Amino acid sequence: MLILGIESSCDETSAAVVRDGRQILSNVVATQIDEHRLYGGVVPEIASRRHIENIVPVTEQALAEAGVSMDDIGAVAVTYTPGLIGALLAGVSFAKGLCYASGKELVPVHHLRGHVASLYLTYPDLEPPFIALAVSGGHTHMIRVDGYTSFEVLGRAVDDAAGEAFDKVARTLGLPYPGGPEISRLALDGDPSRYKLPDPHTSGEFDVSFSGLKTACLNIVNTASMKGEQINRADLAAAFEQKVTDILSRRLIGAAEEYGLPACICGGVSVNGELQRKCRLAAEKKGIPFYAPDRKLCGDNGAMIAAAGYFEYLTGSRAGLDLNAYATSEI
Repeated sequence: MLILGIESSCDETSAAVVRDGRQILSNVVATQIDEHRLYGGVVPEIASRRHIENIVPVTEQALAEAGVSMDDIGAVAVTYTPGLIGALLAGVSFAKGLCYASGKELVPVHHLRGHVASLYLTYPDLEPPFIALAVSGGHTHMIRVDGYTSFEVLGRAVDDAAGEAFDKVARTLGLPYPGGPEISRLALDGDPSRYKLPDPHTSGEFDVSFSGLKTACLNIVNTASMKGEQINRADLAAAFEQKVTDILSRRLIGAAEEYGLPACICGGVSVNGELQRKCRLAAEKKGIPFYAPDRKLCGDNGAMIAAAGYFEYLTGSRAGLDLNAYATSEI
């Protein structure tokens, strides 16, 4: 069965055609990073306008690259939550109109479920149950995936998501948006032991907190500025990345060990090489299978929505033309 997936939750407009939730026939992404970099982050109104401009040509290209037409599509899957509300509405409205015109069924998809489904596209033999750390600019969730459409949140960020913290610290260091890749590049030349950062405390076993780390970095920079001193940006970047990846890898492998399940990471921050390295090494020491998506599937994309939509479709999940978008919701 072919599913057309539509993704527009933040600043990527994407459409993809996926067969049976596992095989990518096309995956077209129009990114807005260069434009939002001018403002140091995503501007919601600009993002919404660009989605409206891009969504038709992106979808046409996805169908063309897959070598199919709407007649061949079994259903349309669309991200309806969570995300920037204007951006979500652009995708949801387009998908509803497309289904009305073509007579196809509409499948609503939760964005985080899409990130989890990116693992199925990378590993055709991977099946639930497993532990998934979904880590991105807006979310940091530890999820027990009991089935293709069955999820339990074991922990989450109690304040800033990991990707958000990366962006804010990058801004403090004078680095451009998006901050995660910039910090990683700078950290390659840094000594993480030069700056001592705190170990955030959380009450939940698998919860995480990054606001204190962000504030600690800001205080280091501000204190040095008031004293007329120069900080070593590479060392601070390395210290911050090391602390965040230590926390995330410990939580993930700890959860996988406690539940006796494979460990997976997904989402935009899962592309971080240091995070993948630490998770893989820790998993190997414990004898735990570890999985991470292909790099091109870590960020927001239509293929992951199409894959998740396929499994939702099999369970009978459908939406009518009254489907609305929601900025926040539980997985």
